[in-house]
Amino acid sequence: MREFYSITELTREFDVSTRTLRFYEDEGLIHPVRRGRTRLFRPADRHLVRQIIRGRRLGFSVAEMREIIQMYREPPGEVGQLKLMIRRIQEKRDLLRQKRRDLEETLTELDRSEEACVERLAELGVNT
Repeated sequence: MREFYSITELTREFDVSTRTLRFYEDEGLIHPVRRGRTRLFRPADRHLVRQIIRGRRLGFSVAEMREIIQMYREPPGEVGQLKLMIRRIQEKRDLLRQKRRDLEETLTELDRSEEACVERLAELGVNT
């Protein structure tokens, strides 16, 4: 296992910008070692970047990711982190299911509106 990774290596590996990594650092999610102006990322930082990107893809906010990471660093540790993660996943799943129901309702309303327009055009003798 390597001791350090450069910012360039992580941007290429995770297909993110240097600005993204600096943002995660500014938000206190990762803590690279500084040598002058150079940032050196430890394997733990690399792992966190992977988890942050996964969390963002799942719809977690930066604040939610910070909460999960912080819980890992402090008691109750990994068990607490995993339980929190399960709760957050359930919340996200419920939110997405509600959005899906809302989308289905909206699509149904659009179908009805379009059908009403087509019927009215037919009444007016206009072909669609």
